[in-house]
Amino acid sequence: MLDFIAPAGSESRPVWCVSPKGLETAELPAAVRRFAESASFRAESGKHLLVPGEDGALAGVLFGVPDATTGTPWPDAFMLGALPTLLPKGTYRLDGEVADPRLSALAFGLGCYRFSRYKKPTPLEVRLLLPEGVDEAALVRTVEAVTLVRDLVNTPANDLGPADLQDAARALAARHGASIRAIVGDALLAENFPLIHTVGAASTRAPRLIEITAGDPDAPKVTLVGKGVVFDTGGLDLKPSSAMLLMKKDMGGAASALGLAHLLLARGARVRLKVLIAAVENSVAGNAFRPGDVVPSRKGLSIEIGNTDAEGRLVLADALALADEEAPDLVIDFATLTGAARVALGPQLPAAFTKDDALAAELDRCATAEADPLWRLPLWQPYASMLSSKVADTNNVSSGGFAGAITAALFLEKFVGAAKSWLHLDLFAWNPSARPGRPEGGEAQTIRALDALIAARYG
Repeated sequence: MLDFIAPAGSESRPVWCVSPKGLETAELPAAVRRFAESASFRAESGKHLLVPGEDGALAGVLFGVPDATTGTPWPDAFMLGALPTLLPKGTYRLDGEVADPRLSALAFGLGCYRFSRYKKPTPLEVRLLLPEGVDEAALVRTVEAVTLVRDLVNTPANDLGPADLQDAARALAARHGASIRAIVGDALLAENFPLIHTVGAASTRAPRLIEITAGDPDAPKVTLVGKGVVFDTGGLDLKPSSAMLLMKKDMGGAASALGLAHLLLARGARVRLKVLIAAVENSVAGNAFRPGDVVPSRKGLSIEIGNTDAEGRLVLADALALADEEAPDLVIDFATLTGAARVALGPQLPAAFTKDDALAAELDRCATAEADPLWRLPLWQPYASMLSSKVADTNNVSSGGFAGAITAALFLEKFVGAAKSWLHLDLFAWNPSARPGRPEGGEAQTIRALDALIAARYG
């Protein structure tokens, strides 16, 4: 899909970006303005008009963009992502009211995405002449990272098991000269990852912990942890069939960790990077873990299983405990963890949890600048009592139905103590419907904001 970038100096047609308020004053050729008036084009956001030249050939395209003075705190910077599916074959350049050329070019590129593993898509024969000043290398690695996440999330579980997720991690490590290892099956017990083993034991596809390491050992240590539940039946607390339909995306946290890793490694971030992915399938069999079981953890805490469908936090707990053992500068975990976060914030806003106020403020600035939104929720300590157990150190779920995203984050917090900063992201990793630059299906959320944050902190 990276062939959407036209070579520098290519002949191109203009896409005149105009807002409703700016249409009257826009610097348009007189013939274009007359045609727009005759066609009653009002430049409503997202609307377009193909403008012919005197010879009948396409002279350019008028495209409506939001008014810059609307005052909305989250304008749709990806509006121009609709162009690849609207434009006829050809090469184009952006003119007029382009508020952010970098994000507009990114939106165009991401709007070209098609998941083509199983069904040949209609080819998009459009190219963009990059606006002046746009860093092509940065654009390419960002599109590559988002494509990696989308492809992994969109792949169904029959073709993406724990071993396949390991293969994707291995390919990424090989591309960037990183080291990789995996602890598989019963070796998880020998190396003290009992929760990962417990959750994945009922599947015919062996569970594993995947570890990628790259960078200068003396550089600031950044560790990414991803929930890699390749499919979630709910275990013995079985999900209804309607709730299983999207469970191929339950490894969206692992995909996000790999996507961010690509961004960091491709630009040579000055960090010692570690990626930990707990890859399992939560299945049903005679050896499946049960409600009421008490299982140990790498941290040494015993956990009563209140619900087998809260398995993601269990595999993350062992991976976070490992990450925490070397007291890294920053630990970030990614997980499609709770329906409660989606009820609170919907599919477009990932929930962010951290005790580090400075980190949260910096992340909010980066999220706004990158049009990669998220929303901070509190680690409200009084709710920790909801995780109490009469027979173990903690339960894996809270009593009652309140504050599910918060109590899940509080559970994870029990396994992080030495890291200087910890950030937990509860993602949806999916677009339930298409929007400009964001087709329906798997989605990369937060990784561009985090790349900007890590660049600002560490270079």
